[in-house]
Amino acid sequence: MSQEKKTSSGFPIDRIYQGSNSEDAGQFPFTRGVRSDMYRGKPWTMRQYAGFSTAEESNKRYHFLLNQGTTGLSVAFDLPTQIGYDSDHAMSQGEVGKVGVAIDSLEDMEILFQGIELEKVSTSMTINATASTLLAMYVALAKKQGADLNLISGTIQNDLLKEYAARGTYIYPVRPSMRIITDLFEWCSENLPKWNTISISGYHIREAGATAVQELAFTLANGKAYVQAAQAKGLDIDVFGKRLSFFFNAHNQVFEEVAKFRAARRIWAHTMKELGARDERAQMLRFHTQTGGSTLTAQQPENNIARVTLQALAAVMGGTQSLHTNGYDEALNLPTEKAAQIALRTQQIIAYESGVIDTVDPLAGSYYIEHLTDTIENEALSIMSKIDEMGGAVACVESGWMQDQIAQSSYAYQKAVERHEQVVVGVNRFQAAEKETAASFKIDDSIRNQQSEKLAELRARRDAHRCQTALKALQHAAQGDANLMPFIVEAVEAYATLGEIADSLRGVFGEYQS
Repeated sequence: MSQEKKTSSGFPIDRIYQGSNSEDAGQFPFTRGVRSDMYRGKPWTMRQYAGFSTAEESNKRYHFLLNQGTTGLSVAFDLPTQIGYDSDHAMSQGEVGKVGVAIDSLEDMEILFQGIELEKVSTSMTINATASTLLAMYVALAKKQGADLNLISGTIQNDLLKEYAARGTYIYPVRPSMRIITDLFEWCSENLPKWNTISISGYHIREAGATAVQELAFTLANGKAYVQAAQAKGLDIDVFGKRLSFFFNAHNQVFEEVAKFRAARRIWAHTMKELGARDERAQMLRFHTQTGGSTLTAQQPENNIARVTLQALAAVMGGTQSLHTNGYDEALNLPTEKAAQIALRTQQIIAYESGVIDTVDPLAGSYYIEHLTDTIENEALSIMSKIDEMGGAVACVESGWMQDQIAQSSYAYQKAVERHEQVVVGVNRFQAAEKETAASFKIDDSIRNQQSEKLAELRARRDAHRCQTALKALQHAAQGDANLMPFIVEAVEAYATLGEIADSLRGVFGEYQS
């Protein structure tokens, strides 16, 4: 039963307004939302993305965010962790702890979540090429805490196709990467039933310069490729389909973004039904949203608070399941504690003061919103049909077609900014002489020395025979067709490092060359 809602003037607010449209929220094809009540009983998950320096420092930030009212954790990993190098590797020079937290082993994961019960918090991990290893570390930690794995919840990004298309933190070639992804699907369905096994990401596609329609079309085409790969492995779409999630960007054009999210749900519901999903929960598109990092400006950084607010509002009115709001200073450095607090407060003000969550799909019925939803759906379906004709998302990535489409859109946008056809306040209009007033938060290179010392100590005291046996077993499994996840978990529990595990797989699969 929905609780009664009223405006500030005392007018009652219905759960949903339907007009001539009989479609309800929580019903196929879910244009109006995946739950009948959406946020009327409980707001979206406020999941602030954070991670920097060492596990010790990031742990302090997580406790701060939890104390400030965040309702889910979202872990940012540094570049070496993302591409499978230990902190003491030559390739890690200058990057350790810079754009996220350095995690080299299970020992670091233990420190990262010290004082946090994994049964009681939902955790999202933005990691792709090494997703299987980081999830194995999380599971190993949960077991050490005595947690019930049936209660462990969260999401692993685990989306490699968008890495080849837009972001670049890949390791292995496309086909072996698809194998690792589907292995994780299968293993989680049997061992971690509440875990979302992939977050199919349009966020980075949009950050690379794609339009809203391209973000939607490429993301859903990638999602379709993952589903087909899992089906080819013999997995049940009605089982693994329930654990798929998506990750979208929110930009400044509020109505286009709302329409994009509505169209996404509708397209995915029909796509999954056509692929054989019968369970409505497997047909639902559930998604996380992050406000647009590429929209933030180093000039007049306080203006970014307004941008983030507009973007967060679009995500909420579009029906997101969880949300991260960027810090206003992120065009300059990692978000300071103050900026992170303002970003979280932005979500809380929308949730508890704006009234936009009191009715479901509040913009439905607007001629403009309905027209935009239909138009975006049709345009996205046209692109997806072209991708199918070219052999699917994997073929389009391998040929470079998807990358080229994104690059062309990015170039067109930049030219529009330079010609002043696209206004960016404080950048190409309304400039002002200014001094840098934002507090600086940067990580120095001493973090690499700290991590290297920890690694040397770990390697000296671990059971070397057990570790080497586990790594050899993993490599042997990679040469065959066994599910790799049990072997990765065993290696993690033997305190093999992230880099050692990645190197074992590199030795079999090789590395992707664009």
